[in-house]
This record gives sequence, structure tokens and C-alpha cells, in this order.
Amino acid sequence: MPDHLTIDSIRIRPVVVPMPRPIRTAVGEIPSAPLVLIDVSTTEGVTGRAYVFAYKPLAVRPLVEMLQALAGIIAGKAVVPVERMRELDIALKLLGRQGLAGMAMSGLDMALWDVLARARGMALCELLGGTAKPLPAYDSFGLVDPKRDRKALEKSVIAGFRAIKIKVGGGSLADDVGMVGGVREILGPEVRLMIDYNQSLNPVEAVRRAERLFEFDIDWIEEPVAADDLTGHARVREKSPIPVQTGENWWFPAGMATALALDACDLAMPDVSRIGGVSGWLEAAGMASAASVPMSSHALLEVSAHLLAVTPTAHWLEYLDKARALLVEPPLLQDGCVTPKGPGIGMDWDQKAIARYAA
Repeated sequence: MPDHLTIDSIRIRPVVVPMPRPIRTAVGEIPSAPLVLIDVSTTEGVTGRAYVFAYKPLAVRPLVEMLQALAGIIAGKAVVPVERMRELDIALKLLGRQGLAGMAMSGLDMALWDVLARARGMALCELLGGTAKPLPAYDSFGLVDPKRDRKALEKSVIAGFRAIKIKVGGGSLADDVGMVGGVREILGPEVRLMIDYNQSLNPVEAVRRAERLFEFDIDWIEEPVAADDLTGHARVREKSPIPVQTGENWWFPAGMATALALDACDLAMPDVSRIGGVSGWLEAAGMASAASVPMSSHALLEVSAHLLAVTPTAHWLEYLDKARALLVEPPLLQDGCVTPKGPGIGMDWDQKAIARYAA
């Protein structure tokens, strides 16, 4: 094998996949998963795969165009992810890396790392110096009705999950109390429970609700205020009896560094498609380790499992299975844990499913 593999072509394909369980949040519903699939093929015959979640169908086409533009910058060059990301960073200096540009960069980085691991016949976590070990996962729900959704919650516990996250903030504090209290009654005292406000409150109201919901033994209160309101997060953290979790909307390691410097959270949850792919995650994991901050993942469970396996302060893997319908062998859940598998990230596309869900 040559010292460096060479990027031959990059294929970009949009799909919209029905969610196994539609997610309702305080700021809208997610009935399906608009994804953009990335295949990086090399002249040596190795293909790396990744995907990014576009959140809304209206963002799919612009994200495809951004990926195609950035692919043109790195095509024909060596598969050296850190250097390729530096190159794209320079190309985007005047535009900035937030939003679709940052997601496109992160997606390409993931696919390049997948190429490297596949070329060596290794799982990504092994290439990064770790081992493929079981990682505790929590099942991720939206807004729930304890009566209507009781069977689904009980099914998660039966499946082995020892932690559940639900969305809150869709109504009044009384609504939250009813929902959280009802879910706690279903889960019992042994299963961990997290709540996610999806940026729907102001700091004063967030503290008020945290104080009231504390009695239900909550592990974290996630994004209680606007994601970019780091001082607001710090105010909530200072007074909340429940640990504050945030990070899915941090852009690249610099965003995480600013949040940690402002004491904006007790717990960190970067999204690999916003933190800068595999390369950005590794930097973020170092920051979390230095600050002794437990670090969980957000979405993209296939690659996140590999990255948490090499994260010193690894906490929880979010189990939100957006790409299952597209994969030949989706991640396997055993006893509430997911073990990363290779080669690479471990994703092989089901081409018939891709054709069925093409956008």
C-alpha cells in the first residue's frame, strides 16, 4: 500500500428516511430524517462512507451543493484528514464554518477517516488507538404522553436501556411535571432519566423548572436556553440543582473551548457533524478530559460509538437510530450497550433502500 491513498471521486446523495419513532420537541416535530450520504472513493479502490443529518428537508439541497463544492477542493489529493480540513478551513475563512459549511466539512472528515481505517482493515476506534468495547447508551424520546407511550417506554427498559431521555418544554411547568413524573413512575428508580428543553426557555424560567423537577431524580437538563446563550447557560448552571448538559450546537472545538471557559455546562455533548468530524472530536475529547467534564454524543450513533470508545471522559451514547433503514448491518444493541464495529465506521449502504428514499 502507498504511503498515502489518493481521493479519486466523492459521491453525494440526499435521502429522506422515515424515523422509526417520530420525535416531537418543544420547537417542532421531526417525522423523518433528511440525510446526505457521502462516499469517498480512492484510486486504490477503497471507499469511505459517512452521512450528515440536515435536520429539515429544506436544508438538504443546499447541503448537497456545499458538499459538492468542498469535494472539488480536495479531490485528487491525499487522504490525510487533518491536512484536508486545514485546507477547507482556509477556503472558508471569509464565509465562516458555521451552518451548512461546517456540517459539510465534518462529513467529509468522517468519510476520510473511514477510508484510512478500512484501508488497514481496522475499526475506526482501533485506528485511533482504542478498542471496540460496549458503550452504555440511552434511548432518546421526544415529548411523550406517559399513558399513550407507556408501552414504548417499557419496551426500551426491556431492551436493556438503563437510561432514557425525553423532551420537555412543550407547555407549562405543570405539563412538564406531569410528563416527567409519569415517566419516572414507569421507569422506576433504577433507570436514569434525562430531560431536554431544546432551547425553549429563558434562564429564570429554566431555573424555576429545574428546581421543581429535581424531585424526580434527573441526571441532566439539556439546552435549557438558546444554544448560543452561553452566559444564560452559565446562569442556569449556577443555580440549577440538576446538572446542565449542552454542546450539540457547538461549532468546532473553538465553540467548546468558549463554552468551557464561561462555565456554561456541567456535561458536554458535542455533535460529530458540527464539532469538526473525527478530527474535531479528538480535540474536543482532549478539552473535556483536561476539564474533567463527562462527554456524551449527539446523534450519528455509528461514528459516535467509535469516538466515545477513545474519549477519556466518555459518558453516554445517544441512541437515535436515523440511518438504520439504509444500512446492511445496523448497530447492534445488547444489554443497553452498543459496541462499535468495523471495518472503519462499519457502515455499508443498502443500495435498494437508498433508491427507495432518494430525495
